[in-house]
Amino acid sequence: MSSGLFGGVLARGQVAGAVDDHAFLQGMLDFERALARAQAAAGLMEPRAAEAIAAACRAEDYDPVAIGAQAPSIGNPAGPLVKALTARVEGPGRGQVHRGATSQDVVDTAMMIVARRALTLLRQDLDGAAFAAAALARAHRATPIAGRTLLQQAVPTTFGLKAASWMTGLDAAADRVLAVRCERLAVQFGGAAGNLAGLGDRGIEVLEGIARELDLPAPAIPWHTDRTRIADIAGALALACGAVAKVARDVVLLSQTEVGEVREGTGGGSSAMPHKRNPVAAISALGAARQAPGLAATLLASMEQEHERAAGAWHAEWSPLRELLVAAGSAAAWLRDCLEGLEVDPERMRANLDLTGGLLLAERVTAALTDAIGRGTAHELVERAASEAGASDRSFAEVLCDDPQVRDHLGADAVGELMDPTGYLGSAPGLVDRALNAHDHRRPA
Repeated sequence: MSSGLFGGVLARGQVAGAVDDHAFLQGMLDFERALARAQAAAGLMEPRAAEAIAAACRAEDYDPVAIGAQAPSIGNPAGPLVKALTARVEGPGRGQVHRGATSQDVVDTAMMIVARRALTLLRQDLDGAAFAAAALARAHRATPIAGRTLLQQAVPTTFGLKAASWMTGLDAAADRVLAVRCERLAVQFGGAAGNLAGLGDRGIEVLEGIARELDLPAPAIPWHTDRTRIADIAGALALACGAVAKVARDVVLLSQTEVGEVREGTGGGSSAMPHKRNPVAAISALGAARQAPGLAATLLASMEQEHERAAGAWHAEWSPLRELLVAAGSAAAWLRDCLEGLEVDPERMRANLDLTGGLLLAERVTAALTDAIGRGTAHELVERAASEAGASDRSFAEVLCDDPQVRDHLGADAVGELMDPTGYLGSAPGLVDRALNAHDHRRPA
């Protein structure tokens, strides 16, 4: 994916390289090296034999294509890799390779090793995007913009609050990724049926030794068919893609020609239309993120696994897990590029606020009349005025001032003041401050 025809768009950033064939192969070999050294530490193998095995555990010495071509003979790539590794080991260690382990131990632990690196890189890009959103929130804390509900102008708000909302979503996604990386990754080591019988009564000692070698937690028991760890990874990745997609979609909408409130600093062109300046980074982030629901669903559906070893569900996890890591990594990398170069147009934001002739201040007028005539009556009065203004060439303020109740209780000057959107931003600046304070005090990586 990272070097293929679509890799430049759908495999952007560092995660794709961290989960490629070489990375998985090295993860599998890391398990075999840790297994040998843990057995040596437990007195089950001569240290020289363990080091001979360790010396042969270098991914660059193996061909992943050849390993994959041989995988059908056993139904997974661990079997042919163990054979190839055994052939490269010198001396008595050759007969000790893979002792007490099973293929799923190798592949699952490799998944954990690869996921740890990928989740670290993913969090970096999520943090980078959140940092860029925080900078936008600070810079535009009080910059007025039309708040939009159901894609229609609603009431005034600030672009800073919109950016702060982006930031909090990205922060939550990054924090979830960190929590999974720190709390849900673990060594897989159970042997043939999960009881480590191949190592007699030394299995737990070897398990803990592998965990130390790999700097991964040792689980209480093997998790061959308890796939909650994989599900947690899938959930964190899907959550990250969802958080990215929300921001990217907003940028795409705000970049429309008819809106024009933001633009990407390095927007892309078109093969047919020389005038185009497309929000390529946001669009590409959406393209990557859109893949997440289907991939995550496959991983969740694969949690139902039989007894002590799955018949097919385990195999179904391999490709979608890697693809989901790539998709999330690419989406986050694209969004970081988008937000770090995003150009904001406050003048266009203000011009768009004025497009409705004051209609988006209807709620404010209703509030101003409520004490005098009651909320229900005020709402009906303002609704009628808004409808009339929308169907005519008259401004909302003009129609309001024709109503005797408005003239009696407010007057033309007060109505004019109510039409200023900058006076109806509510707690937006204060909410930005609260969000930024929470952002600045997040859990460190």
